[in-house]
Amino acid sequence: MEVEMKIRGLMMDPVTNTPIVILKDLNGNAVLPIWVGVYEANAIALEIEKVATPRPMTHDLIKSLLLGLNTGMRKVVVSELKDDTFYAVIWLDRDGELISVDSRPSDALALALRLDCPIYVEEGVLKSTKLASTVSDKVNTEEMRRWLEGLNDEDLGRYKM
Repeated sequence: MEVEMKIRGLMMDPVTNTPIVILKDLNGNAVLPIWVGVYEANAIALEIEKVATPRPMTHDLIKSLLLGLNTGMRKVVVSELKDDTFYAVIWLDRDGELISVDSRPSDALALALRLDCPIYVEEGVLKSTKLASTVSDKVNTEEMRRWLEGLNDEDLGRYKM
């Protein structure tokens, strides 16, 4: 089963200084942090802030290609967590035919923002991240989870949604 989520914000991990995309379910019960690269975070931040670039960025180019090919983006799904790596699938719709495309979550999220399509996370991914934090013997992981779950609007800074 898939849980619909929204991008709640983009911030820096205070421990590793790595960008994190914060997904939150529509009911506000589940939070999923996804660590992403600097360039991918920039692509997401540009769209959150609605910053126009002088030339198309990669995700803008993909958006133009999809629209030019009369292909819609139905949804993106963060589908799996394996060896601490998240996986995603982009679901395209062309003339009624559904096409699934393997993707990094950061790319799928950047496209979802640009094409205003829903974002889902497989329930199993949410459960496995909770399980991982429960059985983890690393104090930093548990502290990070508590910190993420306690975030408020001021904590998310200028990238809050």
